[in-house]
Amino acid sequence: MVLKTGDQFDHFEIRSHIARGGMGDIYSAVDLNTSCGAVLKIPDIKFIGDPAYYDRFQNELAITSALDHPAVQKGIGSGNYNGMPYLVTQFVQGEPLRERLLAGKPLSPGETLALIRQIAQGLAYCHALGVIHRDVKPENILVNTDGQPVLLDFGLALSNNGRRRGQGRDSVGTPEYMSPEQIEGRPADMRSDIYSLGIMLFEMLSGRLPFRGESALALAAQQLHAPTPLLEVPGVSMQIATVVARCMQRRADDRYPNMGALIHDLDHLEEVDSTRLGVMSGPATARPYHRSPFVLPFVVSGALVALLIIVGVILQALHSYVH
Repeated sequence: MVLKTGDQFDHFEIRSHIARGGMGDIYSAVDLNTSCGAVLKIPDIKFIGDPAYYDRFQNELAITSALDHPAVQKGIGSGNYNGMPYLVTQFVQGEPLRERLLAGKPLSPGETLALIRQIAQGLAYCHALGVIHRDVKPENILVNTDGQPVLLDFGLALSNNGRRRGQGRDSVGTPEYMSPEQIEGRPADMRSDIYSLGIMLFEMLSGRLPFRGESALALAAQQLHAPTPLLEVPGVSMQIATVVARCMQRRADDRYPNMGALIHDLDHLEEVDSTRLGVMSGPATARPYHRSPFVLPFVVSGALVALLIIVGVILQALHSYVH
């Protein structure tokens, strides 16, 4: 049941319902003990008692409570009310980055690079503490009233200080922004967040996603095997296009090694070697189809289906022959 404005939940009064995600609801609220604003994350009741969800819930609390950076939402605490666990995070007054992109119009290079640089600084801080976000996307960025972007939702994050958590079906990320290694189920590292940030850069500067598909499977195939698109937008320099292309390389070793290197190029675009743009876009960057472990399950499934059809045809023929 979605809580309404004015409802009381534990020692919080609900101000508004912010969003409903795959795992539960997010509310803005006021702490009646302190009169301070806060954000409540309350899980869907169907996940209560689910060990995987509980792990994800506790993981987000542990990570966000340890982070303290202007570009990262702060975790405040957690509680349990009438058998319902909940998470409390810092309230940030602002606008979701997704809202700025809904019109499908590009943002200016100046606005885009300023936002991306600050997001990259926040991620660099997280990476230095051994935290990989794994779900960097516009929906998880809030731009506050001072223009500071704030990174939200560490429910899928990995930390060097704990075991890998949140192994459910939704644990890998969001298909449009997932790195190839995440799609293939391989370990993610800081370069996975760099890839996702590159997808965001492309979208913010062009007004569209670099890869699109009718389904999650089709989108995954695009991410793994389609030519890496070249960013060609009036007013966007070849140097910026080169930065975007390097972020979006399929092989993690071909991307920026860390956020610091990306920030350096954003600050020194005149030093970016745009002559490499040709080799960083197009089919040359794609992994050969037959070498991708992603395709193996589909090859095996297809072979089994074909075998069953052949066996069925043979049995039908034998049955007809006997009778």
